[in-house]
Amino acid sequence: MSKQLTKAEEQIMHVLWGLQEASVKEVIDQLPAPKPAYNTVSTIIRILETKEFVGHKAVGRGFLYHPMIEKETYSNQRLHKLMNGYFDGSFKSMVSFFVKENKMDVSELESILKEVNKKE
Repeated sequence: MSKQLTKAEEQIMHVLWGLQEASVKEVIDQLPAPKPAYNTVSTIIRILETKEFVGHKAVGRGFLYHPMIEKETYSNQRLHKLMNGYFDGSFKSMVSFFVKENKMDVSELESILKEVNKKE
């Protein structure tokens, strides 16, 4: 699943990842002001269903929507796309770029390495 999301679609997905299941109204309630129109959010969710990022189940006269892709899976795909597009597929080049550009100090880098080692 390498489909890319628009900024608005990604914003809706972040809400659904947080709530795990929600109606259109519940999604809107989580969005910052100014709140988008109900029809706008409903349309974006239907597009997300077409892209197979969101599924739904009927509840009464409405629907509850849920993510069909894990946030980590999407994040990983986006990170790989960034790495391949800007850093010739080299994770080392990408990390060193972020370390240099963000003026990361040694203790921050050590902290990141400790987190990575915990995952292994």
